Amino acid sequence: MSRIGSEPVKIEEGVKVEKGDKKLLFSGPQGNLELTLPDGVDVEIKDDEIVVIKKVENNKIHALWGTVRSLIANNIEGVAKGFQKKLELSGVGYRAKLDGTTLEMSLGWNHPIIVEPPEGIVFEVPDDTTIIVKGSDKQLVGRVASQIREYRKTEPYKGKGIKYEGENVRRKSPKKVGA
Repeated sequence: MSRIGSEPVKIEEGVKVEKGDKKLLFSGPQGNLELTLPDGVDVEIKDDEIVVIKKVENNKIHALWGTVRSLIANNIEGVAKGFQKKLELSGVGYRAKLDGTTLEMSLGWNHPIIVEPPEGIVFEVPDDTTIIVKGSDKQLVGRVASQIREYRKTEPYKGKGIKYEGENVRRKSPKKVGA
C-alpha cells in the first residue's frame, strides 16, 4: 500500500494556510483556494509543514489520507506558482484568438467556437495555433483544457485537431482501394 499520506507537506514561502472548521484556506501570490476535508481525515499545521492524520483505520480512510495529502500539496503549489496546460491546434484554417478574456477558435465548423473562462482561469494565445490555459487550481486547469480539446479531438489519419503539447498521436495509414 502507498504511504504518501505519511509524508509532511512543506508550506512554500509566501503561502498562508489557515485551518477552519473542516476546511483549509490557502492564499498566495497566484490567488486563494479552499479545500474541504473529508470525514475521518484531519490535518495538523506545525511551523512550515502540514501533516495529514487519519482519525480511523480502515481502507476508505487510508485511500483518502493519501488523496488529501496530494490535494494539499497541489493547492500549495497552485497558489505559489500556478499551473498551466498548453494546447496545440493543427489543421488548415484552425486558429485561436483572444477577444478580451474570451477564447475564440476557428476549428473547421461553419461558426466560431467561443469559450468563456471560468473564475480563476486565464487564457493566453501566443500565436494562432497555441492556447495556454493558466490558473491556480490544478483540477480546474485540467478540466478546462480537456473541455477545449473535446471540441475537435485529433483524428488519426491527417492529425488534424487539438492536442496537448507533447502528446503523440498514433497515425493510421490511409485506406487502400482495390487489390
